[in-house]
Amino acid sequence: MQTLYEWDFRPKTDIAEIRERNIENYNEDVDNDYINQMIENVIGKIKEIDEQITKAAPEWPLEQIAGIDKTILRIAICEILYRDDIPPKVAINEAVELGKTFGGENSSKFINGVLGTVYRQSARYNKEEDTKEETNDNQ
Repeated sequence: MQTLYEWDFRPKTDIAEIRERNIENYNEDVDNDYINQMIENVIGKIKEIDEQITKAAPEWPLEQIAGIDKTILRIAICEILYRDDIPPKVAINEAVELGKTFGGENSSKFINGVLGTVYRQSARYNKEEDTKEETNDNQ
């Protein structure tokens, strides 16, 4: 997240340089494969990911979304749409927690709303699973 957040502010900077500096800073807590795959996937599909954000939050132009919120959304949307090894609800929950920790007062609600919309419009959406969860929540 740190690498993509910094890159968003300085897109002309070599992403590998930013990544290496961040890996060095957080050396003990690093999953290099995940980091490399996510950076490659987010940057490689940034246009498609940003279109998903714009579609899910049309009242919020991309340039008006806080940088940290945008970075969190990009990572989670990449996980939801392009990573079959990560359950969408796990990606959403993790993004909401990141929003609570690093974002503003309403970041987690905004992130949850956007990601819920993206998920429900995706090929991975399972309406039966949602209906089952709602039934369990109401009991």
